[in-house]
Amino acid sequence: MDTKVLNRFCLVALIEGISYLVLLGIAMPLKYLANMESAVKYPGWAHGVLFVLYIFFLLQAWVTYKWSIGKVALIFLASLLPFAPFIVEKRLKREAAEKNAAAANRKATL
Repeated sequence: MDTKVLNRFCLVALIEGISYLVLLGIAMPLKYLANMESAVKYPGWAHGVLFVLYIFFLLQAWVTYKWSIGKVALIFLASLLPFAPFIVEKRLKREAAEKNAAAANRKATL
């Protein structure tokens, strides 16, 4: 299994998850509790770009790995929850490792 697309998606998922936590945990409290309107400008912009990349790479992975619509929908919904992208990234990495190990075992038995 070629994991190039999956690795890119997982990297973007990880960074997007971090940007979401920074936006919700640091920038938004500064904006509303300390009246720092500019606190969300750059984290919000970065998170928006990363979210678009997340969706782009999700669609790319969907086509490349022929995932079901249900799996893609769950991964998309995970992008809307603060800690879920980390869970998605971890599970996809584990899934890819298992498939690669199975493929290696099949080759070894031939």
